Amino acid sequence: MLVQLSSLPIAIAIPTLASQFNVGVEDVALMVVAYLTALGSFVLLSARIGDYIGHNKVFMFGLITLTVASGVICTATDLWQIIGYRAVAGLGSAMIMGNANAMVAASFNPDERGRAFGFLIIGARFGTFIGLALFGLMLQFIGWRPVFATFIPLGIIAVWLAFNLIKSDSESNKSLNITKLGKSIDWTGALFLASGAIVLILGGNHLHQGEESFTSADGLTYHVPMHIAGLLLIVVFVFVEKFARNPVIDLSHFRNSSFSLSLITNTIYHFSMLGAFTLIPILVEQGFGRSPLWVTVVLLPSQALGLFLPVIAGAIYDKYKPDWLRPITLIAIAIGFLTIGLVANQIPFWALPLLMFIISIGTNMFNPINNATVMNSLTLEHRGVASGMLETTRELGHALGATAAAATLALMLPQKLGFMTQEIIQSSYIDGFQLAALMVAGVLVFGSLIASLHPRTKVT
Repeated sequence: MLVQLSSLPIAIAIPTLASQFNVGVEDVALMVVAYLTALGSFVLLSARIGDYIGHNKVFMFGLITLTVASGVICTATDLWQIIGYRAVAGLGSAMIMGNANAMVAASFNPDERGRAFGFLIIGARFGTFIGLALFGLMLQFIGWRPVFATFIPLGIIAVWLAFNLIKSDSESNKSLNITKLGKSIDWTGALFLASGAIVLILGGNHLHQGEESFTSADGLTYHVPMHIAGLLLIVVFVFVEKFARNPVIDLSHFRNSSFSLSLITNTIYHFSMLGAFTLIPILVEQGFGRSPLWVTVVLLPSQALGLFLPVIAGAIYDKYKPDWLRPITLIAIAIGFLTIGLVANQIPFWALPLLMFIISIGTNMFNPINNATVMNSLTLEHRGVASGMLETTRELGHALGATAAAATLALMLPQKLGFMTQEIIQSSYIDGFQLAALMVAGVLVFGSLIASLHPRTKVT
């Protein structure tokens, strides 16, 4: 829940912080970039460190790091302090997310993991609900500092609960030997992996001069080289790992089709999620001309399904292991995007929250069963790899989804949009949303085909 509180809900504080420090929104958005960059680049390594010294230790240290880094933000006196603290918070979140799945896999039998991951996802949904509601009220009536101060009591409670849960864990007996750890991990490969992740995440953000666009001259000269450089670094990482004595990830795991194909579908799923969180606000604010508050009105009702549906999906997976469930849920998400994309220029605004329920049903059912599928595809000995790759592909999907959705939408926007009438501007954004929504739907259909190909998981 803390990790979820530290991501989407915190983003709503951006306009308030921009006003407080008298800077542009794009400057404050760097705190989100810093957080995601640290999270995405360190999550796999933190999971592998957990394999050697104990996932519970790394998880606990991550909780403490996230709590302290988020709490001290309320004492910040300038924007760069906030950005720095948010980067540290991202490292803490990486330690939590990289090891949480491994801890769940070790604590539950294979035929119980669907429900276990369902409850894990419900905790994240509660974080989103609490953040969007509570933080919005705080920003409106109190200020931005109490938003970050909230992490202190919540973090203390989380640390206390986690300590009582894991103190009897068998991993508690693992010693913390820094010298042994240093020899056990391929740090060269880790460096290339982290560098590639950092470049790809930064490449998905508009950290360039001129118009914030993927298709402008400034955008093309920044985004294209950054993505090429990031992919090249990942290729170098794969080459280094192939010959490493103690690789960050054993590439032979990818010969396991259940593992590798489930990771592909995980990337596609999270591609669609960030596509939604990128496109829906644009549709609401630019297409329908509504204030940011209405974005919450559109997104929040359907998110209520996440408070119970993941456990139901997990229970179905645990009992029946249906091969058709993941493809069907991805198709459901695709139908939701396809429907909104086809009728966005014909429906009244109030219909948007209703159409979001179609997407939400698919997302809340797919997530726990795919997580369980990935974690069941490797033995417990390699649960750190499975957990780390699950979260790495999650962040990769987020980066690619946000970039692809925004770039596709931009194709439909006239170059001199600022000189157009408001009616033409709104119509252009709706047209762009429709094209991007159809693109996301197509990717999801491809993902459903991938999900239907791989064999039944051999649980371990």
